[in-house]
Amino acid sequence: MQAFPPGQQGFEQQHGMRRGVGPMGPRFPDVGKIAVLRGGGLGDLMFSLPAIEALSAAYPSASVTLLGTALHAALLTGRPGPVHRVEVLPAAPGIAAGPEDPQAVQEFLARMRLERFDLAVQVHGGGRNSNPFLLGLGARHTVGTRTPDAAALDRCIPYIYYQHEVFRALEVAGLAGAAPVSLEGQLPVLAEEAAAARALVMPDRSLVTLHPGATDPRRRWPASYFAEVAVRAAARDCQVVVVGDDADRGLAQQVVDLALADAGPAAPVRSLAGELGIGALAALLQASAVMVGNDSGPRHLAQAVGAATVGIYWFGNVVNAGAIGRARHRVHMSWVSACPVCKVDVTQVGWTAERCEHDDSFVAEVRPSDVWADVDELLV
Repeated sequence: MQAFPPGQQGFEQQHGMRRGVGPMGPRFPDVGKIAVLRGGGLGDLMFSLPAIEALSAAYPSASVTLLGTALHAALLTGRPGPVHRVEVLPAAPGIAAGPEDPQAVQEFLARMRLERFDLAVQVHGGGRNSNPFLLGLGARHTVGTRTPDAAALDRCIPYIYYQHEVFRALEVAGLAGAAPVSLEGQLPVLAEEAAAARALVMPDRSLVTLHPGATDPRRRWPASYFAEVAVRAAARDCQVVVVGDDADRGLAQQVVDLALADAGPAAPVRSLAGELGIGALAALLQASAVMVGNDSGPRHLAQAVGAATVGIYWFGNVVNAGAIGRARHRVHMSWVSACPVCKVDVTQVGWTAERCEHDDSFVAEVRPSDVWADVDELLV
């Protein structure tokens, strides 16, 4: 494993290299194929896009294969960008969810070894599971993050939980000599997706989109608070659409029902949760004047397609996933540091931390009036 000491800056200056987020390694020679390991959710993909863009710029003749999820493939296949293709990861502990199938993992790795990747990049957690998986690709060079108990790659940076995921991935890309090109994920919306989104909304009213879901229930703002924002938006002559996946249908309908009970049954508030493909969701978010959501994939996707957003965050998640700019993105933080039920410290949420069994919201203290004030300002 190659280490990069604090004196790396002198190395960079001596060799005329651009500065990155962290240490910049020399570029690897003769790189024609790059594999990037990044499973997880929609937000995880958005966080990795700047690093993938940096790698593509540093190795312009190389093809980039994302080892990701079916959702990533559905979103990126056929879409312009630095990812040339997506290979869907098999279910494996710490790699991808689903029934464990060791044979499928070995078959996947054997097929990937036939690709003869020149560079494999791990931006998938601390490496306890992902580094052995990455090494199984048989790439000539490997870079990534590493916790003390993880397998070593050719070049590594330590995995420290509290770091913004975009900057973490950019720091990994820097190990391969790839300097940042952008600091946030950017995703183009296809013309046919934009046309489909226009057919779903009223052309004469600004669109406010709400996403009340989150994989971790502790990151969910109360449905009644989303409903209050919906009522205020409708009173401001906006249309409101609540979005989410199949699992969010009930929660989204609860928001709609609460809003209509207050604003009246004719208010332009409805749910499309579970009814949109990922491309259609991206287009609807792009068409939104403002998107309001928890720290979850749709908020990160909204940012990537250029919509203004207002996000509700637990303060620890702001470090890892908060929007960087404030002209178009507002962040509301809850400062809860202990479980509301058992009072256990919840700030130690990295790879060594144990989670208590309670799912009570960490963000319920964020006031709807404060969130609405930012929505109202961004609507101008």
